[in-house]
Amino acid sequence: MIPLDDARARIDRDISQLPSVLTPIGESSGLVLDETIVASESMPPFANTAMDGFAVHAIDLAGASEDSPVRLPVAGTIPAGSVATHPLAPGTTMRIMTGAPLPEGADAVIMVELSRPVDDEFIDLIAEVPTGNHVRPAGDDLREGDVVFAAGTVITPAHVGILASLGRESVRCIRRPRVGVFSTGDELVVGPVALQPGQIRDSNRPGLLAAVTQAGFDAVDLGLLPDDEAIITAALNDAVRRCDVLLTTGGVSMGDFDFVKIVLGKLGDFNWMQVAIRPAKPLAFGIIDETPVFGLPGNPVSSMVSFELFAKPALRKMMGLPKGPGTIIGLADEPFLRHPDGKTHFVRVQAKQEADGAWRVRSAGEQGSHQLSAMAAANALAVLPDGDGVAAGGALKIMLLNS
Repeated sequence: MIPLDDARARIDRDISQLPSVLTPIGESSGLVLDETIVASESMPPFANTAMDGFAVHAIDLAGASEDSPVRLPVAGTIPAGSVATHPLAPGTTMRIMTGAPLPEGADAVIMVELSRPVDDEFIDLIAEVPTGNHVRPAGDDLREGDVVFAAGTVITPAHVGILASLGRESVRCIRRPRVGVFSTGDELVVGPVALQPGQIRDSNRPGLLAAVTQAGFDAVDLGLLPDDEAIITAALNDAVRRCDVLLTTGGVSMGDFDFVKIVLGKLGDFNWMQVAIRPAKPLAFGIIDETPVFGLPGNPVSSMVSFELFAKPALRKMMGLPKGPGTIIGLADEPFLRHPDGKTHFVRVQAKQEADGAWRVRSAGEQGSHQLSAMAAANALAVLPDGDGVAAGGALKIMLLNS
């Protein structure tokens, strides 16, 4: 067996970052920016009001109160998207709607709640306001020439909003990897058909496709292939031309006689590893025509854990993201006991963060590598180093899933 870190290192040396492409901003969230964004204009581009109310000269409201309102003539109305047709003269006011530009001469806004209508021509204002009240100056958020985002920024929805406000329709980002997933085996069937003796339904491929999508990559369903060397060879040769990474499951254990293993060995240079972990000990990794291929274990839980530990960090590196997975410290609500066997155990657990910030951890269920129900119930993996485990109340490392 080889240590987990050694297996990851073997993979890491053959994984490279993908090129960047011009990407519509609506498709850029979650991607890594590969250019520096400089503000081409100030934001907001003009001084505007943060409230519905009345634009005023602040000095005109000196001494105003509910008992002693200041009565001003209304010299116009400025809806959002419009501009005043004339400056605001001292001793007058204008109605103004949120986001509308301040009229020339005005230096404050009093919100509509602090006004009392008199008639169509006059308004009573019942409070003093300071200069700049409810005014958003030009360039209050960004100024023309500011560096808005540096290359390497991971784009969020808020970044997309700023890009749109600057008039950008596309940005250069490191693209998402296209990840092909296929299953092989004459024993596998799909859908609600009646199972014949020896048959099982294909769960690994749908589960991995969902994991790929949830992690932010582009999933490509390469289908279910029969146990036929020629068909598998043709499918693999086609897939490496269409995908950036391939995932397959099963047939990677020592001594397995499997057509996928035979074909992978003929088409590329592969490492057939027995990693010192449980579950997900068997792992294959290699390159076919510059395309990385992961041979994940066939048991459903092992397949998903292997994806989290090996394929997902590699795919994140290809996107320019931190590889992870990182761990945090949790407190065991129950004993997590084990026996020394030379392996690190990854236990499917439910982790809950309490009001004090501490994470409490309990088992998600039975831990067999074929028992997918506990994986479905889990939101984290507890990392148990080789040894006797962790007693109730003890600290243990956990790796959050789907985060």
